[in-house]
Amino acid sequence: MNWKEIAGNSVLVPHKPIGVIHFLGGAFVATAPQVTYRLLLEYLAEKGFVVVATPFINTLDHKAIAENALLNFERALVRLEDRGIINGYLPTYGLGHSMGCKLHLLIGSIHQVERAGNILVSFNNYAAKEAIPLLEQFNSTINVEFTPSPSETNSIVQEHYRIRRNLLIKFRNDTIDQSNILTEILQSRFGEMTTAKTLTGNHLTPLGQDIKWTPGKEFNPIDAVGQWFKQEVYRDLNQLKRTLGLWLSPLSPP
Repeated sequence: MNWKEIAGNSVLVPHKPIGVIHFLGGAFVATAPQVTYRLLLEYLAEKGFVVVATPFINTLDHKAIAENALLNFERALVRLEDRGIINGYLPTYGLGHSMGCKLHLLIGSIHQVERAGNILVSFNNYAAKEAIPLLEQFNSTINVEFTPSPSETNSIVQEHYRIRRNLLIKFRNDTIDQSNILTEILQSRFGEMTTAKTLTGNHLTPLGQDIKWTPGKEFNPIDAVGQWFKQEVYRDLNQLKRTLGLWLSPLSPP
């Protein structure tokens, strides 16, 4: 499978698709998701899911970003359907990391979208001055905030979010994760259809990058250390992959 650019999205299409995943990444790594999240997204494509990764540039207007991301995603679906690559009967899932979670929550609250479920990894919902250190240098009398604000986002989700099946994932060493608050909101609305898991790793675990290590012609202790290091780096990412794969396709092999 090769990445394709379709309607402003980076897209992976497996041979026999079983579903579609709309991916939105974190605030400062979302401009090239096919690069920053490559290993995770290619794994999902190998499991049979069409991956539509929508890049975006962060601004203060998160509602506008969410609307534009949805528009680009839907344009990609039309192109894929016109080419006979997918049909409208495939289940669609939202997958977000960090700020991407907030965008999927806004999409699922403000727009009439059909989703078989959403996966929300390392959700955070900080105020602008907490999320962007440079803003602290401005005069405190200037009101600079994301739209919607953190409290407004929570209220919107509490009152209007309509995606019933959700998987929330947090990592043990993630110091900026706010999944607990979101978990309470979603479980109060959808009960057991909202699953929360805590995995080993940190906020950057989904961005696990490929480490090139080519053993010599004759395997030696240095090669053994290199392979062990590579396995340790990938351990948390591989656990995340297995968790997503099991939730998306409970009956398929890991």
